Amino acid sequence: MAGDKPRILQSNRDMLWSMIPLVLLCLIIAGIASQCTLSPGGPTPGPVPHFDINAALKYDARDLGFPIRNPAVPEGWQPNSGSRGTATGDGGGDVSTVGFITDRGAYLQLSQSAATEETLVPWVAGGPRSSTGVEQIGPDSWVKYTEEGSEPIWVTNLGDVRVLIKGAGSEQEYTTLATAVGAAQPLAH
Repeated sequence: MAGDKPRILQSNRDMLWSMIPLVLLCLIIAGIASQCTLSPGGPTPGPVPHFDINAALKYDARDLGFPIRNPAVPEGWQPNSGSRGTATGDGGGDVSTVGFITDRGAYLQLSQSAATEETLVPWVAGGPRSSTGVEQIGPDSWVKYTEEGSEPIWVTNLGDVRVLIKGAGSEQEYTTLATAVGAAQPLAH
């Protein structure tokens, strides 16, 4: 290959010209395989998954040893998820969690547990948090845990159960969910 440049004389431009055919080949293969889409406006939200919150919370009320509430949320809020876990450590216990997508598109998580606040908050937050105030909503005092760069957490003690709210909702959406929790009666065992 007498016409090739010596390696020492090759530049970034030479590398760019050799990469262009490879990139075009990759795009052609991806297009043929229908694995590429062009979305100039960015991603669009898909449909909210259906979750039967009534059945899940009734099951948890029968199965877990503490009162479970099913708050009446505003029309337009959609339940989209649920899970159970166990907050570990001193004062730990089972945790029933459901999630909502608000009419504004924000996610709020509602967790109910017999675990103590001192165990439940770091378990849900993924690390320790310090309380930053109290919000009185009806007869219930909600302790706020707000930290720069993290979703706020509100928690209240309803006697046999701690109720925790966490998510990307606005303060008004937190207040709406906290009010609905306060108005809800425990489900039958």
